[in-house]
Amino acid sequence: METNLVVEGIKFMVLGMGTVFVFLGMLIAVMYIMSKVIHQYFPETVSSSQPVQTPVSQDKKKIVAAIFAAIMESKKASVGD
Repeated sequence: METNLVVEGIKFMVLGMGTVFVFLGMLIAVMYIMSKVIHQYFPETVSSSQPVQTPVSQDKKKIVAAIFAAIMESKKASVGD
């Protein structure tokens, strides 16, 4: 009995890749179902109030403004040269 190793390798490759494909498909289906169940029993609450600006966000605006001003000054200095 002669065994063709290439054909056997292709069989094992198809079997392995098929197994992985089926497993990943089942994983996606289970995660989708789990997501639906969780959203059904634990819905997200929607906040109707506007987010309050904290001092940290105001500090970030000041930092961004300072960086912008520094870049503009740098451009003015390089154009004047």
